[in-house]
Amino acid sequence: MGNRGMEDLIPLVNRLQDAFSSIGQSCNLDLPQIAVVGGQSAGKSSVLENFVGRDFLPRGSGIVTRRPLVLQLISANAEWAEFLHCKGKKFTDFDEVRQEIEAETDRVTGANKGISPIPINLRVYSPHVLNLTLIDLPGITKVPVGDQPADIEHQIRDMIMQFICRESCLILAVTPANTDLANSDALKLAKDVDPQGQRTVGVITKLDLMDEGTDARDVLENKLLPLRRGYIGVVNRSQKDIDGKKDIRAALAAERKFFLSHPAYRHIADSMGTPHLQKVLNQQLTNHIRDTLPAFRSKLQSQLLSLDREAEEYRHYRPDDPSRKTKALLQMVQQFSVDFEKRIEGSGDQVDTVELSGGAKINRIFHERFPFELVKMECDEKEMRREISYAIKNIHGIRTGLFTPDMAFEAIVKKQVVKIKEPCIKCIDLVVQELINTVRQCSNKLDSFPRLREETERIVTSHIRDRESKAKEQVLLLIDVQLAYINTNHEDFIGFANVCPALITAVFLMDVCVCDVTRLVLSQVIRKGWLTINNISIMKGGAKEYWFVLTAESLSWFKDDEEKEKKYMLPLDNLKVRDVEKSFMSSKHMFAIFNTEQRNVFKDNRFLELACDTLEEVESWRASLLRAGVYPERSESSGPSENFSMDPQLERKVETIRNLVDSYMAIVNKCIRDLMPKSIMHLMINNVKEFINAELLAQLYSAGDQNALMDESQEQVQRREEVLRTHHALKEALAIIGDISTTTVSTPLPPPVDNSWLSPVSQPVLQRRSWQIIKHKLWLLLSARSVSFPRRMVTGWNMSRDWSTFSWLMTLWMRRNNDQSS
Repeated sequence: MGNRGMEDLIPLVNRLQDAFSSIGQSCNLDLPQIAVVGGQSAGKSSVLENFVGRDFLPRGSGIVTRRPLVLQLISANAEWAEFLHCKGKKFTDFDEVRQEIEAETDRVTGANKGISPIPINLRVYSPHVLNLTLIDLPGITKVPVGDQPADIEHQIRDMIMQFICRESCLILAVTPANTDLANSDALKLAKDVDPQGQRTVGVITKLDLMDEGTDARDVLENKLLPLRRGYIGVVNRSQKDIDGKKDIRAALAAERKFFLSHPAYRHIADSMGTPHLQKVLNQQLTNHIRDTLPAFRSKLQSQLLSLDREAEEYRHYRPDDPSRKTKALLQMVQQFSVDFEKRIEGSGDQVDTVELSGGAKINRIFHERFPFELVKMECDEKEMRREISYAIKNIHGIRTGLFTPDMAFEAIVKKQVVKIKEPCIKCIDLVVQELINTVRQCSNKLDSFPRLREETERIVTSHIRDRESKAKEQVLLLIDVQLAYINTNHEDFIGFANVCPALITAVFLMDVCVCDVTRLVLSQVIRKGWLTINNISIMKGGAKEYWFVLTAESLSWFKDDEEKEKKYMLPLDNLKVRDVEKSFMSSKHMFAIFNTEQRNVFKDNRFLELACDTLEEVESWRASLLRAGVYPERSESSGPSENFSMDPQLERKVETIRNLVDSYMAIVNKCIRDLMPKSIMHLMINNVKEFINAELLAQLYSAGDQNALMDESQEQVQRREEVLRTHHALKEALAIIGDISTTTVSTPLPPPVDNSWLSPVSQPVLQRRSWQIIKHKLWLLLSARSVSFPRRMVTGWNMSRDWSTFSWLMTLWMRRNNDQSS
């Protein structure tokens, strides 16, 4: 029979493959399969039935095999069959096996000759088989029938290619002997994917149906279209034998008698027939497994090592043990608390390299997003001046005021302070959302216990929402405190309390505008950084990168960050910012600065186009320019229909209050920017950390039954069973391999076939053996054209191309004669 050691290994690997495929995974053990390829009615099904010794495959005209049938033959003491889709059900009647194949095929493909690449897995146990894994594929067809698609030929070809393209797949190319071997579709497909012939075994069927006086001796002796593994002839039952229920054992005896009694085949009878083919295929599987045994063992060992620790934990696991549940609950809550604190405070063992999260994202909200939202609240300059003028006029009423009213300043300031509420509330919302996201990320480790995860998220999220409302109340209280008292005696305020008496007198006499004082005090650096000036012409060197310094009065740029060589200084008067679309060829993001009075901004340029590497840098620079008084370009909004008559005295009052409001709002914004992170940290973040650390466990105990809380998910139960089953199977496989590796004997791969006579010859003098072959082929061709010689001498030659072959051989023969005569 076959190799005893490998006969023990193949069934085990089959069970492993089934176990892994049933859980939706692949063990990638690279066990070879044997794909049976051939045309319709080539005898593929009969070959497989002869292997099994039973009639179990559907038969009929046209395409009968319409789904791949993965047939696993396993040597056993009893005989039965089972399907992977009917696991646990044993079929002892093989007529029922045929009916189940037909029903399962129709279930997927329909009843009208449709095909599907979804395989049917059938396992046959029998004392009359060797361990083999074969795939019966649909027969190659040319013309669609029924409701088959027009491209049925290409679909079948693609389906076959999916199997035979694998390096671990052996190809059983089945060709009937009563057809031209040169036109065999099976051999052509095999040649396409296996040009060296290392995986192809040729099978010649229907040898008993050849015309009288002809035979396939040249084919079976591997002289015609040679294969590296050669050809094996088989004789299947005829349709009459099948209809008459002829026993397969009797058919195998008749096959043996045919080869022993036929004059053309009796000398090779021992290497022909179904039993020999079965033995050869079993040996091929043995060879492949032995060749891949070291890598096979290494892969199994690595998989076993990766499961050892987990399997050890599961082996002593008792799901219903109350003490285990209590201990697991305590450990889970402690781990959740540690993970939450690490994500907020930062930790080196859980670094996210993809995006910001947790504490880093909250820090960005505090120091980048919130200040930017505050700056965006600054209103339009024209709207602000209009509101100030309204306030001054309404305060004076019917009188004409001589001095600038401080009540107008206070009214405008309070209106601006109220606007701060919106960005403050938005900041809290952003922090709350990030805290909830952090809770969800930390609860991922609780997936094994869905009820525990659900309750943990619910309790912590409810606490965060409760602290959110208290934080918003506190922040709104801070805004109300700012509204309660306008402190014009603040040390940073540029108002009258901090300005020299002479200047105060001049202001009240309207000789000097307070904006001069404002510019003097606010002449400080707002931002520094590298920017690229993008609109410099190529003639002048093209785009260049400079070091920019932004103050409240000007925008300057230098050659480098040492600020020794100043290139230009641009005053900020009448400047605005506009968006610039990103160019097709540039990877940078851009914005532009222009003068509202249509003047040149920089040399001959009406605008200064600046570029940054990222969109975030652009937004940051726009926010800094906003702080310096350079506002974004806006569409002209239609104001009130009333036209103001702005006399010089009123205009100076408006300018005075405008600059005082800016100064005071800078103080308020500075205070709010400082207090907001502190308030949120105290009222929300630190409080949530303390709650998780001190009260979460008690809340979970009071939430309900702890046993129900620690019920495992169905996925975790399946995972535990799969790990234990896989671990046991891997250990068993390694134990068997340890015994097989020293007892297995393999057969070397046959050497490459010498088919040099099939290619044009360029040498001037050919070897004598090659010329003998040419002479023999010439004789066969000439004999085929003669009435007195039988056609059996050239069986298998393609007669449509014989004359081109004859012409080429005659040319070689004449060249050889000329060389010898000279």
